[in-house]
Amino acid sequence: MYSARERVEHAEWLEQLERVGDRLELTAEARSCAADLFLSDVPEADRSKRTMLAASVYAGSLVAGDGRTQGEVADAADVSRLSIQQHWKDVLERAGLEAPSW
Repeated sequence: MYSARERVEHAEWLEQLERVGDRLELTAEARSCAADLFLSDVPEADRSKRTMLAASVYAGSLVAGDGRTQGEVADAADVSRLSIQQHWKDVLERAGLEAPSW
């Protein structure tokens, strides 16, 4: 879990997450899941944060039942689909969730 201080510290990234959510027209639940997943394991390196944000949005949308394709999320977050594909399962597992096996 994360602290309130981390939410403040990463406010800029959470605003970007909201913009991605707006582009994808995600539900409030999907956005909340994505934010929780992102804040639970924010990478140290700034260059990795955009990828982890996108992977968190994809995973959060799946958890909330508001799934989007990896391509849709990649376009909305301005990352490659491959980046999401490589990281979304790890995001779920680090949060203590089991990734679907389909």
